[in-house]
Amino acid sequence: MPTTAQIEIVKRTIPVLRQHGETLTRHFYARLFEHAPDVQRYFNPAHQRSGGQQRALAGAILAYAQHIDDPAALSDAIEVIAQKHASLTIQPEHYPIVGEHLLASIREVLGDAATADVLDAWAAAYDELAGVFIERERTIYAEQRAHQGWAGFKPFTIVQRERESDNIVSLYLVPADGSEPPAHLPGQYVSIRMQDADGHTAMRNYSLSNAPGAAAYRISVKREIGDGEMPGGDVSNRIHDGLAQGDRLELSPPCGAFTLELPEPDDRPLVFITGGIGITPLISMAHAALQASPSRRVIFIQAVRHGGLRPFTCELETLAGRYPRFSLHVCFSQPRATDGAGDSSVKRGELEPADLERWIGGWEATYYFCGPLPMMSRIDRMLETHGVAIDDRRYECFGPAQPLAARADDEGTLETHHEPTLA
Repeated sequence: MPTTAQIEIVKRTIPVLRQHGETLTRHFYARLFEHAPDVQRYFNPAHQRSGGQQRALAGAILAYAQHIDDPAALSDAIEVIAQKHASLTIQPEHYPIVGEHLLASIREVLGDAATADVLDAWAAAYDELAGVFIERERTIYAEQRAHQGWAGFKPFTIVQRERESDNIVSLYLVPADGSEPPAHLPGQYVSIRMQDADGHTAMRNYSLSNAPGAAAYRISVKREIGDGEMPGGDVSNRIHDGLAQGDRLELSPPCGAFTLELPEPDDRPLVFITGGIGITPLISMAHAALQASPSRRVIFIQAVRHGGLRPFTCELETLAGRYPRFSLHVCFSQPRATDGAGDSSVKRGELEPADLERWIGGWEATYYFCGPLPMMSRIDRMLETHGVAIDDRRYECFGPAQPLAARADDEGTLETHHEPTLA
């Protein structure tokens, strides 16, 4: 553990981290990938190109420095990261590699400010944090072997392929050894491992979009087509163009801390607000909530640009027909002429506070939302403005997480999902 003096030294670096955090993390990742190229398989290159991964790590380092003498304040965030690391099979031997290049980056970026005392303090701090992750991940792997039947990667067979929309395809997967897939917690994700176009190992996370306990896991993958600045997603395009029924993928066990917690009492409404591919963990949660308590009011709001990009249309309408207390609403931000014509449950335009108030009957509810970061920031601000407590506003970021605007402050964040942060 760092000494009291070392803790104070780390805290004194906070202003420098605020000013130069992203410069430090950009240097760190470049250095890490140059000297330890094998670790690149654990990272999505699109998040490196966008700068999102560097911002996430900068926020994580800052948050750790600020809370180094109160680690309990970071326990939830550490659990999110540990689950992510476990999904990618991060091992104890990875931590010294990361630590070496992080400390070297501090020395090289901060120059004379990185005194021997500063480097020693951060080395002690990193070793303590690495120990926390190693121990928690060891426990997760043991729990996976005991309760899910495997840890690491295991071959699965694609038994069905289904197009959900113009840009989303679902794959239904079962263990290649003939066993049944263990039930996941609604909201969890799996990692898939496959070869990229250059023959290198690539790993990506995809939420499980099926009801827990189904005969097959279902992942639903959006094709990332790219634009003039960002190339298309290599793995998503390979899934769309190259995988068919009978093919195999390697999967790690379900992981993740963004899972459904049914509120009490039973008459408290549960609201799911989805944007685009962010529907995947929430449709699994909706299935689970309705199965657990058919009498609970569940309001499901799906935001998409237009009908051609709307996934799970028939599945959601089936739920609405089966459960009288389930209400389905759709917002088309760029509707086509025929989208929602004459349907009172369809909003042609952006989701507004008046829509929520009308569909829910007030603001008292537990909310889960997932989608693009700008959409989630807008929803979070909207809920906060109308008095919804932060504990009743639950969300997940795909890719490197950043704090939503309503929650952002000078203390940074140690949250992340769908991308490793510290290892």
